[in-house]
Formats: sequence, structure tokens, C-alpha cells
Amino acid sequence: MNDARPGTPWPVFFVASIAVFLVSIDTTVLFAAFGAMRAGFPDSTAADMSWVLNAYTIVYAALLVPAGKLSDTHGRRRIFLLGLMLFLLASAGCGFATGVGVLVSARVLQAVGAALLIPSSLALVLGAFPIERRAVAVSLWGAVGGLAAALGPSVGAAMVASLGWRWAFFINLPLGLVAWVYGRNRLTEWRNANMDTSFDLPGTALLMAGVGLLAFGIVQSEALGWRSPAVVGLMFAGFCVLLGFVAWARHTPHPALDLSLFADSTYRNVNIATLVFGIAFAMMFFGLFFFLMQIWHYSLPMAGLAVSPGPLLVVPVAIIAGRRATRIGHRPLLVAGSVLYAAGGLWLYLLAGNVPNFLGIWLPAMVLTGTAVGMVLPSLSGAAVARLAPERFGIGSAVNQSVRQIGAVLGVSATVAFVGHNAPQLADFQQLYLTHIGLAILTALICLSVDTRTRIQN
Repeated sequence: MNDARPGTPWPVFFVASIAVFLVSIDTTVLFAAFGAMRAGFPDSTAADMSWVLNAYTIVYAALLVPAGKLSDTHGRRRIFLLGLMLFLLASAGCGFATGVGVLVSARVLQAVGAALLIPSSLALVLGAFPIERRAVAVSLWGAVGGLAAALGPSVGAAMVASLGWRWAFFINLPLGLVAWVYGRNRLTEWRNANMDTSFDLPGTALLMAGVGLLAFGIVQSEALGWRSPAVVGLMFAGFCVLLGFVAWARHTPHPALDLSLFADSTYRNVNIATLVFGIAFAMMFFGLFFFLMQIWHYSLPMAGLAVSPGPLLVVPVAIIAGRRATRIGHRPLLVAGSVLYAAGGLWLYLLAGNVPNFLGIWLPAMVLTGTAVGMVLPSLSGAAVARLAPERFGIGSAVNQSVRQIGAVLGVSATVAFVGHNAPQLADFQQLYLTHIGLAILTALICLSVDTRTRIQN
């Protein structure tokens, strides 16, 4: 089984991008399928069904970093194919589930597969491309994930309406099987032979518990409120456990997460920017659907179509942005894209009212935000690994994706707090847009210190 020859790394990218597409679209398709899933289990409560989403989120966020190290130490191809097979088996299990308990259990397994897939997928892409072409490759890889996540609700709405909610899971199978067969035949193994392969069980347990408690607290805030003793207790416990992990990692020879990653200011600041922009992206993305359905009274399929011009711009913009990053570094793209994203929020704040106006108001906003996302999200992924040694691609990308996932959970929770009640008004959405504008500007300010030019040009 041979990998792509030097100079022809695109078969590797093809396999890796299918995986990231499946994982990214799966999450947002379920937002469209949620109502139909609940109707399919009439004896279940909304709280019961919420675990179909929440269990996945918590496990996925908690496992990303350990999975990233596994891909570096035990083989990227091996971990990628294992994750893909788990994801597909769990997708079939979800589709055939006869009860909520079975469905939630299958979603947990699906989250394990997704956590194994994402860092190994990016590590495979980085390893396949020469250094002078990595910026373009990572931009495209990130764009595929962003496009899939943004298209999920419209695709999910159409699929659920015509085939039923189970096809929100079955749709993963044909494309995933193609990737698995193709990957077995075209990917070669790579692992860091110099890295200790011993498994830091205490450190991994502390890291998973800390991230899991934080994610669980964030998820519970939607129902209980941020001031709830349960939420405050979970968040406090999560921070304490993570502090315990830091103390452990500083004194163990081979920690689950090498804290020296954060010694580099660019890596550290990119991850802070990823958290902030992840919140802003989720707020804007889910806020758009709430606005269209609650204020302009669009149906979910119509809302999906109305939002789609933005996602369609992500891939072509990412291609151009990746080429520019190769020459000038990621900072100009990150700063300009964040400012443009703030401009999209300002446009909606000033002009989007109670009267629908797709061509005059909505379409320009989608062009602004879609262009901005194509500049920022892939560039964050690329900047996060631009200065890392090849043997740290897996763990480095995993940390960045985990941070982004936590940001997304925070953003969804904030959106629900602003406009998730029964009768949101235009003023509620304007507060949402102001918050989104502030977060986008903060991202731009953080990214002023990001410098990836030296590593890219060498």
C-alpha cells in the first residue's frame, strides 16, 4: 500500500477531506433533524433527547487531544482508519437505534471515532505536502470542514423532510466507505519513532475529565443558566482538574500534552484567537437560522437556502487565502478576515429589520461573512501548526481543534441565551450581533501578534 508520490499529495488530501467533511456535516445536520428525532421517540423528553447532541459534544471535546498524541505515536494511518471505521459503525448504530439510550450510546462511539479522525486527518495532509504548499493544503482542509458545517442544516432539513431522521446518519456510510477503502490502498504509515509510546493514563484521565467537565457545564448552562450552582460547580471543578493536569504534565517525563507547545507565542495566541472566533462563528451561524425563522418566518429549508451563499464562498476564498499565506504569512488574512466578519455583523445590526429583504440586505451580509470565514477559519488551522515540527502535527492540530470545539459550545450556549426563548424580538438579535462584532474585533487584535512568515518561507 503506497502513499501518493512526492509532488502528488492530492490523493491523501482527498481521503482526509472526506473524513473532515463527514465529521463536520454530521454535527450540524442533527440540528435540523432534532425535531424529527424527538417525534420518532414520543415517550422521550426534550432533556432526554438533548443528550443525543450533548453526549457527542462532551466526548468529542475531551478526546481530541489524547487522540492527537495517539496519531503521532501509534501511526497516523492506523488511527485514521480506526477512527473512520468507528465513526461509520456508530453512524449505522444511530440510524438503526430503537431507543434513546441506544441512540445516545451510539453517538458516544461516534464521538470517539470523530476525535480519532480529525487530528490524524490534518496530520496526514501536513505530512503529504511539502512545506511550501502546506498553507494552501491546510486552508483547503479547513474550508472543507467549514463548508460542511455550514451546509449541514439545509442538507439535513431536505433529507429529513424526504427520507426521515435516520438518514441523517445513514448518509455517512457510502462516502465514508469510499474513504476507508481508498485510504487503505493509498495511505502509508507514519509515526514518530523517537517519541515515547507509553500512554500517560493519569494525565489523559485528568485532561479528559477537565475538558469534559467544562463542556458539560457549558452544555448544562443552556437549561439551567450560567448562575446555576450546578453549572458553576461543574465549571469550577473543570478548571481545578485542568490545573491538576498542568501540575502533573510539568513533572512527568512523557505527558499526554507537552506543555512546551505553548512556549511559542504564535501557537499560544492562535489558540486564544481560535477560542474567541469559534464563539463568534457559532453565534453568527446559529443566530442566522433563528433570525430567518423567528423574525422573517422562513421555513427551515428556506432558511438553509438563504444562508447557503455564504458557505459557497468559503472554498474559493480559502484557496486564494492559502496561496497568499504562503507568501505573506497568516496574520494579514486573519486580521482582515476578522474585521470583515465584524463588518458583516454590523451590516445586519444596522439594516436587518422585521421586513424580509433577501437581495438588498441578506445576500450582501452572506457575502461578507462567507468571505470572512474563508479567510479566518482555515488560516487559524494553518497558523496553529505552521511552526510545529512534523512529529507534533497530530497533537498540535488536536489542541487547536479542541479549543475550537469548546468555543463552538460556548457560542451555541450564548445564542440560546440571547434568542433561544419562545418569542425573540429584533432587539434580542441586535444584542447578539453586537456581541459577535466585539468578538470578531477581539480576534483581529489577538492575531496582530501572530507571525508565521519565517516558517512558511524557509
